[in-house]
Parts: sequence; C-alpha cells; structure tokens
Amino acid sequence: MARSFTDARQMLDDLLDRFEGGASNPIAYPDYAGFGSVPDTDRFLKEVARMQAAGAVKTQRGHGAMRDQIAHVRLVSPEVLYRLLGRVPAPLAAQDAGARLVEGLVLEPGLVEAATGIASTWARAKAWAGFGIGDVEKVRGALTLAQAILDGRHVDVDYRTFSRRVTGDSKALERVEGAVVRLLAGLRDLPPGAKPREALRTLGLERFAPPLLISGRIDLQDADLSRAGLAYLGISPKQAGLIRFREPPAYLLTIENFASFNRHILEADPDRQGTTMYVGGYPSLGTQQALRTLAGAVSPDTPIFHWSDIDPDGTWIFHTIEQAIGRPLRPHLMSIEIAEANGKMPATKGAPARCPATSGIFALSEYLSKDHAKVLEQEELDPCLPVAEDDHL
Repeated sequence: MARSFTDARQMLDDLLDRFEGGASNPIAYPDYAGFGSVPDTDRFLKEVARMQAAGAVKTQRGHGAMRDQIAHVRLVSPEVLYRLLGRVPAPLAAQDAGARLVEGLVLEPGLVEAATGIASTWARAKAWAGFGIGDVEKVRGALTLAQAILDGRHVDVDYRTFSRRVTGDSKALERVEGAVVRLLAGLRDLPPGAKPREALRTLGLERFAPPLLISGRIDLQDADLSRAGLAYLGISPKQAGLIRFREPPAYLLTIENFASFNRHILEADPDRQGTTMYVGGYPSLGTQQALRTLAGAVSPDTPIFHWSDIDPDGTWIFHTIEQAIGRPLRPHLMSIEIAEANGKMPATKGAPARCPATSGIFALSEYLSKDHAKVLEQEELDPCLPVAEDDHL
C-alpha cells in the first residue's frame, strides 16, 4: 500500500523496499499536511526533483487547483536510485548475509537448506521469523543452537547451561527460541501448535524438568507410604524407577490438566484403584522416559489411558505419550461423540497429530482435521473411571 511522506529519503527507501518485495513500479505520496514548515516542503521537493532529473523517479502532477503540486512519485529506475542513495540491492546484500550465516559452521544438510531459504527471504526484503537482514548474528546463533540440539548436546542439561555452553551466552536461546524451533520443525516431528518452549521440552530441553506427580497405591523403593495418606507423590522424572506398586493397578492414566488431575484422584478414584499421573501439557523428554519406565513396570494386560483436551494439541500430547511408552494407549473422555455433544467450533483451526491408523487417537485426529469438527477443554467434563472399551457419553 502506498504511503505519504514528509521525508524524501524515507520515501525513496520505501519505494525500493516495495520494489524488492515484488512491486514493479511502486508509487508514494507527499504528505503536504504533515510538513512542519515551508523550508521543509522545499527540501523535500528539491530532493525529489534531483532524483527525477537523474531518471530514478517520475512525478505526476495533480489536477485543477492542485495542478502545481506533485500528486505522487513513481519509481522508474531502481538501478539509478540504488546508486544515488548509496544503497546495496537486497539480493546482493542477502547473498553476502547468507554467506556469513553459515561461514565456519558445520551444519546438517537440512539446516544448510534452511539458511539458503532465509537468505532468499531476505533477498525479497522480507523478515524471517521476525529477523531481518541486519540480524545475521542472531540467526547464526539460532543455527548453531539448532545444530547442537540435533547433535544431542542438550540432553540432561538445563536451558541456560546449554545456551552458555554452545554460545557463551546463557540467555541466547531465550532470545531466538522461536527461530530455533522453526529450524528444527522440518527436521524433527514437533507439535505445530506448541509454544517454542513447549516444543523444545518435547526434545528434552527445558530449564529444569518439572516433578512427576503420581497418585495410586504406590511406595517409593523401600519406603512404605501406605499409612501416609498422600493424595499424590511428586518425584523427579529420573526417579520413576524407584516407584513400587503395592498391588497391580487397575489402570494407568496420564492427565494433561492439573485441575482435572486433582478432580480425578479426589472424585473419580478416591480408593486409588488405578495409578494416575499428571504430565503438565506437552510432556518433557524426562517425563516421557518416566512414563516408559512405569508402563514397563505393570502387567501387559494393564490398560493405559490418556486424558487431554479434545483439540489438535491434545492429539499431539496423546501421540507423544503413545510413542514414548511403546504400548497401546487408549483415549479417556476423548471421543468424537463427546466432542459433538459438548464441544464448540474453534476460533482458529489447528493441525492434529499425524499418526498411523493403528494409533489410539487416529479416529479423533481424522475428525479434528475436518472443517466441522468441534473442540472441548477437558475441564468441561466431570472425571470418571476409565474403562477398557472406547469412552462414550
């Protein structure tokens, strides 16, 4: 869209910006009402006249009473205007920036390809992930951090320590985490609806792993907790191997939402027939490993369930846990019937998990990919004990 200006240089730069963005002969307008004084207007018009005399731009006069005023200024020779302004064309500047992006870095082919795409975006005078051509060092840092994650250097390291070890700056990752996730999205299966920090959690990168909250008839290694009367126990995910089942649980259930977790253990299963765990949204890598340990500690006949929101994010969380435990996972209070009866149309459409037909969440993912699909937050439902067959109303 053409804009009005009181500064000639800003107007001329804007013409080149839009030319680099794809406009063939962009135009701009003098902002006569915005000039602060007659000398300001004169300086503006003299600069425009100089550019027109050199063949860089062409002016169009007004009509009637405005015939003596310039109505608009049109770019006719970008090459001349680049020279007169001493400005490097974006394609050339992007070529140099692209070379500096990867200079001296050892990157996987996918990241090299991404860097080429970033330079191509800059060549069109566009920003990439909020970073412009002047942000080469920041994007270079994002590439370095992304490669370090692909190399596994983030495993068992907290967020800031990882950032400091890789870049020498403990807060560098926080400043470019969105760009890092965007770089990794094409190389790792990341949930598209997750915030950058949530997505990085699924790869094992977080400030510190949140505790695993677990409720049931359990003990901790040799400690007898049967008389403690605990609603639930909080442990580090790495300590999942210390959990002992006092008796075989009727089920294992993981729950995304903290309120639903509390309601389930207090209202639906106060006798602790099953073992219930709070995963806190997208489960971290540590939590995934803990769930794998606990799933392997119960009988193969013990049914395992997950309860999330009925929405695309919920299917991604479900499928992440499903892959982590390596056993069949069943949806609890997550069905098409429940969505149709209680849900509502979403304000924005998200992408559900990509999963095989053998996945326990496949049918719901297929449903949520359709235009008419409804979504439902799990807090809208009262808790109940899971059953081995599909959930129904």
